[in-house]
Amino acid sequence: MKSLLLFLFVAPFFSLLYAQQHLPEPFIAGIDGDTLLITTGATYSFSVDTPEDSGLVQITPTVAQLLSAFRDAAVPYQISAANGTHKTSGTVAAGDRLIAPHPDGRSKQFIIKLIRKALNGTLTIVQKNRTVNTRTDLTFWYKAGQRSPDATVTVRLPEEVKATPENTSVNIIGRGEVLLKDLGQQSAGRTGTGYPYLRTGSVDITDNGQTLTFKHLDLRPDNGADLKITIQGVRFETAGNRQIQAAYTTSAPEVLTSSYSTSTLIITPLISDLERIPASGTYNEAGGLYTRTLLKWAPVAASGIETEQSLDSGKTWSSIKTTIDPSAGNARITGLQPDKQYHFRLRVKGGPHEGVSNSVSFYSGKTDAKQFGITGSDTEDATDKINQALKTIHQSGGGTLLFSKGIYNVRTLHLQSNVWLYLETGAVIKALKGGDAPESTWFSDKKYRSGLSPTDKGPYENPENWLTKQDVGHTFFKNAMFFGERLHNIKIIGNGRITGDGNLVTGDKVMNNPSDNRCDKMFSLKLCTAVEIGGIQRNEDLWYDSTADAPYYILKNKTKDFNTQNMLQIDRAGHFVLLATGTDSIDVHDTYFARLHTGNARDIYDFMSCNEVTVTNIYSKVSSDDIVKPGSDCSLGFTRPAKNYRVRNVIGDTNCNLFQIGSETADDITDICVDNIYVLGANKAGFSISTNDGGHIRNIHLNCGHTGVLHHRSKMLRTYTPFFISISNRGRVLGADVQRFRFTENGTTRDELLVTNVSMGKVEDIFLNGVDISEVYGGSSYGKEGRRWTPYNGTQRTASPIIAGYQLPDAKHVEGGLPFRLPDGRHTAYISNIRFNDITVLVKGGHPATDTVANPPELGVGQYNASNLKLQPSWGLWARHVKNLKMTNASFQSEKPDGRYPLYFDDVHQVLLQNIAIPSGTQQIFSFKNATAISLKKKEMAPAAPNRKDRKSNRNTGL
Repeated sequence: MKSLLLFLFVAPFFSLLYAQQHLPEPFIAGIDGDTLLITTGATYSFSVDTPEDSGLVQITPTVAQLLSAFRDAAVPYQISAANGTHKTSGTVAAGDRLIAPHPDGRSKQFIIKLIRKALNGTLTIVQKNRTVNTRTDLTFWYKAGQRSPDATVTVRLPEEVKATPENTSVNIIGRGEVLLKDLGQQSAGRTGTGYPYLRTGSVDITDNGQTLTFKHLDLRPDNGADLKITIQGVRFETAGNRQIQAAYTTSAPEVLTSSYSTSTLIITPLISDLERIPASGTYNEAGGLYTRTLLKWAPVAASGIETEQSLDSGKTWSSIKTTIDPSAGNARITGLQPDKQYHFRLRVKGGPHEGVSNSVSFYSGKTDAKQFGITGSDTEDATDKINQALKTIHQSGGGTLLFSKGIYNVRTLHLQSNVWLYLETGAVIKALKGGDAPESTWFSDKKYRSGLSPTDKGPYENPENWLTKQDVGHTFFKNAMFFGERLHNIKIIGNGRITGDGNLVTGDKVMNNPSDNRCDKMFSLKLCTAVEIGGIQRNEDLWYDSTADAPYYILKNKTKDFNTQNMLQIDRAGHFVLLATGTDSIDVHDTYFARLHTGNARDIYDFMSCNEVTVTNIYSKVSSDDIVKPGSDCSLGFTRPAKNYRVRNVIGDTNCNLFQIGSETADDITDICVDNIYVLGANKAGFSISTNDGGHIRNIHLNCGHTGVLHHRSKMLRTYTPFFISISNRGRVLGADVQRFRFTENGTTRDELLVTNVSMGKVEDIFLNGVDISEVYGGSSYGKEGRRWTPYNGTQRTASPIIAGYQLPDAKHVEGGLPFRLPDGRHTAYISNIRFNDITVLVKGGHPATDTVANPPELGVGQYNASNLKLQPSWGLWARHVKNLKMTNASFQSEKPDGRYPLYFDDVHQVLLQNIAIPSGTQQIFSFKNATAISLKKKEMAPAAPNRKDRKSNRNTGL
């Protein structure tokens, strides 16, 4: 007590937190008399600039860091060395003195002692204020102060709180919520064999449910809170304060234990947990979005409850009429005046909770950013003021920040839960250089930066290093124009414009740039929920007019409405417009990309390990990479499956694929429905499905009408290949191992890596329907400096529609044999159950009959694109390693006679061809080798197609 009183004297700001048993900074371990205890120890921490052998760092604070703990003091603190020399830089050392002044002129010196402990963690209770004798869930978050594998976390609960395996759930580093009884069985994601963290962890419950000890936690990934714990139905029978405490122990690079962090619950007889439930769902101002709200509290026993409001910040209160449901603990408020600042509270008229509750606030409209002193001038860096505005609105319970007409220059904006951004016409948010740095990490990512050639072992040298399993753009999150982590209910809405302005970069060598030029993402969202990005939503479908070269909305009378001023405009977005990772319930819609600028844009929408995604009414004039891309990678430190996508009305031109599943496929991707796509150009594929890293891709639909009525057939123009459905075994997952082999394939020697302990992925149940394909050549307008499409002149790349499974080399063709067997025992990865219906394909043709001998190589570790397959022996469809292929009501034609086969099947089994139209005079619809059970029904000829001479082949041929 004596030491605490002394500390109260010298550091009011610090002592207040200390008195509440909070440790104010991660490195302050406590006070013992006139001794200040400072943590010291070691951990691994790599910035993107750290040399690969220099990641082991000491956690002892610098002089600046320690002084920052007292930054709010009235008089500046100082640090001196043991000899009295004033210190302004360097690291704090044992024997240094902290000179703590007092406003009255006195001062006190504290001797600094270094103690080997882990940095303090952070403990946050979601709802700290509770009402006595009510039953509600108790949720709190804990984040360790430093990273560690095989960590232990101990949680101490108040006496009334009894955790059990059945009433308590935990979410560890964002892997997903699970009851404690099931924690031992929760998968750590897809990995190679031998990876040490096959389960998330374990838990011991002791002290009659008041102590939880979580063991064997991999806390090396930094995904916000390390543990989110929820205990159901907690009740406190007496008023007063209760404390929750948590501490952790590291295992590497040394064993260190932190001090306990503490957070306090405040239990009162009055209703103290009143909260306003922010609006959610798709943005729609109709129906009183800003003139109604919902209040909620834990139900109490009371003889009467009424709602009161204040329009003068709580100075005066008056009763208002609301719809109150006391048993559910909610009150619905409607008919509010627009653009007013309201405060609400409850008045309980009788019973043990008699009195007034805490108050909540609500602004019945959009809050103009200019009310926060933001000028909207192109000369202002508005970053700090906007971030403060976002925080203020979040702390008030959420709301909408309006960007009225003006220019808002920003570096990195930190999005907040329940805060929406609305850009009205004439508002422009522009990126500046100098955004947030990429986050520090436990591992170095530099092994990946040289690329991924067929012989590059860098990504596999450390099987536990998740940073090397995907490219650098996917690996880091904070280097973005807009960043959010573990947020809920965020929106960026309106018909203004957001531009990277040339300050968001696109290259894979981004980390080689100067430190102020490493932002490569517009929106970066990590483990968020309920996200909406888009313009002012319209119910009509978006489509494209080729004559006007413009999108339009289809009105009820089928007329075209070219007015797209409702759309959110985005351009020059860097590597990603949106990189959403581990983020669920996403709605992106009514967005126009590259209206004013067509450069400095790569991927549009990348959804990594995301679920429940809706994409509607998207127009991209041109981009250099995929427009819509579901995938799953290891960037969270674990893999996560993806499912349930509804994609509709996507129109665009791309240097890559309009729609692609992959190439990051570390976990399963299932249940995706895409309707009404219009490919204006694609230098890879119009519609691509690839599994490269072991993921299982299943139940994918194109133009099957699952998102709504099909208003048009899907169209593909100027694609290098219209369809590319493939499997390779790149194996970019945790625990993956590779070996280098030399083998022969079709008379060619190959020297490359083969993944030895990750099973090949699967692709099955693919349904493609109602698509018209023409102008099959790599004809994207990307890189044409403002010009649109160059007509085919014979020099552009072309490829057949492709379905390509994958087969390992036979042991007899491998030098030294093939000394491994993949975990599931498969040597060949077949693509299975493929359905083509009502597809028309018109290719350029012109190949000689000698090209029928083409035998494309297998897709190895460093080859996963259609271009790696080089020339195909057929022009209409080429399939290899496929089972159960059905094609009905399909037409294949060529503009010029083509000496190759219309269809070719290599190691394909169970094929049904029904009502297939090909050019008249064609003698062979298909050819095959190593194929079985090919059935042809109702062979038809297209009467206007050109004739060709018959040709002979030494292969088996179809009729």
